[in-house]
Amino acid sequence: MALIDLGKKEVHCKIVYYGAGRCGKTTNLLYIYNAMSDNDRGKMLTIDTKGDRTLFFDLLPLNLGKISGFDIRIQLYTVPGQVMYEATRKLVLKGVDGLVFVADPLKVRQERNIESLNDLKRNVADHGLDLTEMPLVLQYNKRDLVDTPVPTLTVEELEQDLNQEYQVPGFEAIATKGDGVFETLKEISKRTVNYVANKHLFNG
Repeated sequence: MALIDLGKKEVHCKIVYYGAGRCGKTTNLLYIYNAMSDNDRGKMLTIDTKGDRTLFFDLLPLNLGKISGFDIRIQLYTVPGQVMYEATRKLVLKGVDGLVFVADPLKVRQERNIESLNDLKRNVADHGLDLTEMPLVLQYNKRDLVDTPVPTLTVEELEQDLNQEYQVPGFEAIATKGDGVFETLKEISKRTVNYVANKHLFNG
């Protein structure tokens, strides 16, 4: 749920990047952070671990201008992908307004993608939210692996696995190079801001 500061006329929206371990969630945020000016970004907090790149969360506030006289600020989070960190994932999802699900293209991780998306659905439900009604976009990351000998999933296969129920935009990406990173961010930001504005600003 967005935090609305009537005194400062600010709306703080929370977007969480979700997905299995090492799918590229943190890489997305690092690319965004490094590509932005100091005026447009806040301090990013990162905790690296031996087993998973992000133990808790990355925080990256973005200023997106005004809606109805309110300054819109977006905070980007990632969650740890490893199974052992389920409680942390659920905690980070508290108060979420929008979601990016990052999918790994490796065929050996096909089931892990599906399990992670189902995990997301359960965790937001535990917070009283319905994933089918929330701002959500999919990112099909690591598309550069298609040109390697490693067996990978096609976009069509990823759509079949992950997007049949939701029918939301999906973006091909190579997060390490920035390909598709800002396209993904732009779409989820737009959907999230509209969702929050309609829910909290325009409808009282």
